[in-house]
Amino acid sequence: METTTLPAPAGTLATDILGIWKLETRRDVDAAGVGRIDPGLGADPLGILCFAPGYFAAQFMKRDRSASATSAGGQAPANNSSAVGGYDAYFGTYTLDVSAGTLTTVLEGSLSPSNVGSRFVRDVRVAGNKLTIQLATTAPDGAHVTRTLVFARLM
Repeated sequence: METTTLPAPAGTLATDILGIWKLETRRDVDAAGVGRIDPGLGADPLGILCFAPGYFAAQFMKRDRSASATSAGGQAPANNSSAVGGYDAYFGTYTLDVSAGTLTTVLEGSLSPSNVGSRFVRDVRVAGNKLTIQLATTAPDGAHVTRTLVFARLM
């Protein structure tokens, strides 16, 4: 299926973030600059992110959800939600600190019950039809990583 990219609305971060976004890339890099692959969602997951004023929804899926897909076991990585069987989905409310360039989400619902009520802060920016979200989290082995997600605007 081919996707069509629409022009981004002009305005501030509060208006620029509104819409539906398709994940283009998701990359984890450790302190030495070495790329890491999250086993829960894999190297190249599918994803969609939707923003309406004050509310958001997100879904991510490992491309190959065969029997080898990992399940959440225990605690989520620091500053992150947990995938279950190669899938992660959650929704809730959000606020923006435009001057700091941060997005704060509060999860009202989540595939993983332990994530309900979680609060996450991410760096966020919109440039044209691209939305970039960046956060510090941990790899399954506990190593600190920086995750960068780049989305393309669908509408």
